[in-house]
Amino acid sequence: MDMRTITENRTAADQRAFVCEFLGTLVLVFFAVGAAVVSGQYIGTLGIAFAFGLVLLAVAYAVGPISGSHLNPAVTLGMLVARRITVRTAVEYWIAQVLGGIAGAALLLLVAKQVPGLRTHGAFGTNGYGYRSAVGVNIFGAFVVEVIMTFLLVFVYLAVTHRIAVVGFDGLPIGMALVVIHLIGVPLTGTGVNPARSLAPAIFAGSPALTQVWLFLVAPLVGGALAAVVHEATHPAFAAARAARAAAAEMETAVRADGLGDLRGGAAPGPGRGPQA
Repeated sequence: MDMRTITENRTAADQRAFVCEFLGTLVLVFFAVGAAVVSGQYIGTLGIAFAFGLVLLAVAYAVGPISGSHLNPAVTLGMLVARRITVRTAVEYWIAQVLGGIAGAALLLLVAKQVPGLRTHGAFGTNGYGYRSAVGVNIFGAFVVEVIMTFLLVFVYLAVTHRIAVVGFDGLPIGMALVVIHLIGVPLTGTGVNPARSLAPAIFAGSPALTQVWLFLVAPLVGGALAAVVHEATHPAFAAARAARAAAAEMETAVRADGLGDLRGGAAPGPGRGPQA
């Protein structure tokens, strides 16, 4: 296998991961935020919490082995700080997540507009504090709770995955963590913990939501980065395993490059590679 084949394989894998993050975030916003927008008065906080958790669980089984089923810029930032992904991969994930969230919110708006009397302006499943919070939590309280809730979610992601992929039963604790997070977060802020999920509905809800959305972009990123730092301290074995993988990858790359140079140059085997003339 030459370097061109390796590059092509990696590019194809990156494209699949991009599509999975786009579709996964679209599905999360459409169905989970949709549960709050369309069905909130019927299913209540408990129903909304399970809607978010179960959608994430389902998507994790569907695309987790391919992209890791982040669907959340804060999770991707945690993976980046933990050095499980590159900056390039993180940026590609962030773009896919934001675009997927906007697409999901646009589809949800299209459906919501078909329901007579359903209010979308200023609401539409957005997050808020102060007068936009069900319990009136202030800006400081909203920031703190968003950091803590995102910390829990990202910490669980990092703890149950060995690198990036979500496989086997990994999705179960992640989904259940999101359920618990929503049970406490819905009355406080509407539960952001995901900048893509918070931004997308706010774009269509208008100025009342957009004036406060900054908090739900910044606080989850702080919580995600903090989770990666704490996870590094509580799970040192992961750091050792990561170092071993990095060393093995460097050695494999060096061997492939060395072998490819010999094939292209038609060079005879060097010392230690085969018999000498």
